[in-house]
Amino acid sequence: MRKGRIWQGVRMRTLMVGADPDSPPRQVTLPASWDDAAAAALAALAPAPGPVSLAEAARAWIDPITAASRHAGVAPEIGTRLRTLLLHRQAAPTPALWRADAGTPPGFLLNLGAFHDPESGFDVAAFTEAAETAVLALGLAAPPLTAPDVPRRAVALTGLDALLAALGLDYDSDDARTLAANVAALLRGLVNRTLAGRLSRLPAASPAWPEPPACKLLPGLHEAARAARDAARSAEILATTILPPGPADALLGAETGGIAPAFSPVRPDGRLTRAAQARLAARGLSPEAALAATLLGETPLPVAGAAAHAAMHDSVAPFIAAMPPRPALVPAEAAPAAALAPAQARPSGREELPFRRAGYTQKATVGGHKLFLRTGEYPNGRLGEIFIALHKEGAAFRGLMDNFAIAVSLGLQYGVPLEEFVEAFTFTRFGPAGAVEGDPAVAQATSLLDYIFRTLSANYLGRAVPEAEPEEATDAVGQGARDRAPLLPLDLPREASPRARRRALRVVA
Repeated sequence: MRKGRIWQGVRMRTLMVGADPDSPPRQVTLPASWDDAAAAALAALAPAPGPVSLAEAARAWIDPITAASRHAGVAPEIGTRLRTLLLHRQAAPTPALWRADAGTPPGFLLNLGAFHDPESGFDVAAFTEAAETAVLALGLAAPPLTAPDVPRRAVALTGLDALLAALGLDYDSDDARTLAANVAALLRGLVNRTLAGRLSRLPAASPAWPEPPACKLLPGLHEAARAARDAARSAEILATTILPPGPADALLGAETGGIAPAFSPVRPDGRLTRAAQARLAARGLSPEAALAATLLGETPLPVAGAAAHAAMHDSVAPFIAAMPPRPALVPAEAAPAAALAPAQARPSGREELPFRRAGYTQKATVGGHKLFLRTGEYPNGRLGEIFIALHKEGAAFRGLMDNFAIAVSLGLQYGVPLEEFVEAFTFTRFGPAGAVEGDPAVAQATSLLDYIFRTLSANYLGRAVPEAEPEEATDAVGQGARDRAPLLPLDLPREASPRARRRALRVVA
């Protein structure tokens, strides 16, 4: 197939998008089925400002590799193979190749979710060809792979959670870890074997990694991993690795980078992620059935935590040449003492929530801005966690709210009473604010945080927060609101209430 022909017949769309919310938008053309996140990723990967199309941006790094393959007399069809992998969102290079950055070693990403096969579960043949193509592309990229003082290049995996979701596997399961170990072993063997057979002469010796564990879940995967290992050599001038998430992951449609789990089944726009939809489909559940199960206290979409991520890291590490640091686990006894101050009897350490937990999902609109509040409860009905999903806010604001919800959840699990959060965050004032629709417990809110803790107070503490602060409570030092003296510098109010401190602290000349 002649170069460029592969894009013919592919329906395209053009939109204006920036690499991030703070970047100026540029005209981006890419396949119509690809989402806006891929368009933003392409805007970030393309080096020059101005309009960019996927076909032209790919041509900038594929043509030099094709020319090098002709000169070396290897893989004459590599240009077509690279375009096909990119179009199917199976593989793409890291930013160094897109931007022709000679100071950064190039790499290649293989998107595991794109190799799912409805019949066999995992397309071993397609994955093998993709890995070999990636190795050849990196070997032919300038400067030559065998040149002195060239930093080691790498082939990386991404989108593991998407593959597990398509197979209906829980991330935190032995089957998932065994499958990931075999895929990692297969990749390492393929990379080493391709180098030894087509690009360099490596000494014959035993490979430096163990045999992968037996895997009966996917036919042919374990056998292919063992065969690739047997054909490998000990020296590795091109590594396998797990890279931090970047624009190449988003371009391929990977919702989670590397071997990480999906930490939420909900996208920033409030819809289910593709992985969450795949898990439900694999279990024969519709979104409506999953919602009904959630309302009944079940967990149809369990969320894997840091412990599961660390266990997956340990399973894959023996078969990857260059692994990132192991995810850190915070021990329960490391909780700060101030967070556990005994205003009342509190647990000594973090009290983990059960895997299946009750709670509710509340949809509401505050000042015309939609949000979803999801709660998780302990068996005795005590609140243990919250999730906040926003509908149309900016990425930065959504990220802050996500991390705020995590911080509040950690506080609740370490024993901070809900009353303290209600006292601290009700009556906070910032937009959006105004009338509340969809929640009969709250009529008005001065901010999204004000609404969240008003409704939590009504549902978990059994009391409604008044719509306005009492007049006598507006003074933190016992004086009237009109005749109180301004505070001196560094003069703090006597009340211990966080809300009272906010009211009394003010700037004076």
